[in-house]
Amino acid sequence: MTDAAACGRVIGRLKPWGLVNNAGASFTGAVEDVGDEEARAALETMVVAPVRLARLSVPHMRAAGSGRIVNVSSIYGLATTPLTGWYQGAKHALEGVSDALRMEVARDGIAVILVEPGSIKTALWDVAEVDMRGRDASRHHDAYRRSLAAIRMARPFMASSNRAAKVIARALTSRLPRPRYLVGVDAQATAIAARFVPTEVVDRVSRLTLGL
Repeated sequence: MTDAAACGRVIGRLKPWGLVNNAGASFTGAVEDVGDEEARAALETMVVAPVRLARLSVPHMRAAGSGRIVNVSSIYGLATTPLTGWYQGAKHALEGVSDALRMEVARDGIAVILVEPGSIKTALWDVAEVDMRGRDASRHHDAYRRSLAAIRMARPFMASSNRAAKVIARALTSRLPRPRYLVGVDAQATAIAARFVPTEVVDRVSRLTLGL
């Protein structure tokens, strides 16, 4: 994903009609705990790389007269919580670029679609736990501990990766795909809260939950 030359070779060989950008990584940490190198890695992996693949694919799709680009974002491309600011910043950026690209290539028959999952059972949660356990020296140590406990309690209720895969397949095959697809009850609830609940209330609940 982050090797520009390799991306160019693969797209040049495959000339895809459909592209799904689903690769990502966990970047967990309070803003003051994340250095420049880690922040750049988050942006490179979850913004620059997928947009590069989309940019390289567009000429092939245009030549074919149609195409689909599905960028897997997150409900945290719409909302934000503490301790994962750079992850969420990357997803917010991916959403903004995807919205612009969607309008730029629509007349060429190319659809750009955002899939916004909530909590999905994947290995990213294991990586997030490792990240948080490695920040013992942080002044936010207690907030990390509370977040770890919440993740462990939520795991049995997370949606399966198969559910997300079905939504991605629908986005690729629907005759008239929607610009956005939410995946999971928690994603739908969070989207509603982000739209209608005052920011001050959201902030207060998040802070009380994590002891900030």
